[in-house]
Amino acid sequence: MAHSASSTQPTGRHAGSDDPSMGTLVQSAMADVSTLIRAEIELAKAEIGRSAKKAGVSVGLFAVAGVLAAFAGIYLFVTLAELFTWLGLPRWVSYLIVTVGLLVVAAVAGLVGFRMLKKIDKPERTMESLRELPDVMHREAPGTRRRALPTVSNGRVERRSPDTYLV
Repeated sequence: MAHSASSTQPTGRHAGSDDPSMGTLVQSAMADVSTLIRAEIELAKAEIGRSAKKAGVSVGLFAVAGVLAAFAGIYLFVTLAELFTWLGLPRWVSYLIVTVGLLVVAAVAGLVGFRMLKKIDKPERTMESLRELPDVMHREAPGTRRRALPTVSNGRVERRSPDTYLV
């Protein structure tokens, strides 16, 4: 027979003498997994730290760009006023024209924003739930009162009278 039980043992090793126990193997594997997880967490921290630094620098650069664009806008309006002066208008009239123009644009933007704000739908379901909150907070015997869910039709929440809550 070419393969026997004794030929599978490595030379110089006897079964049970140097072989670690199952508990030792599990403990070693758990330690290795723990070390691997810690190393992965450290790697993630390092990568996130570098990414956060890059994001912070990017946000700072965007802020600088915004401030510089605002200053450029100021100089653009001064240049526009000086252009009106070059066309023959007195300097104070040129600056007045630019100022009034900016105020008109600001007023139009404010009115459009206000109208859009008025068109925002109220959170009707939440408001109705908040109105019901005092009733809900009272301790009731199980099964004595039942509250139905609000009904929605055509994208609108239908209001219910308080009498519909009673069974």
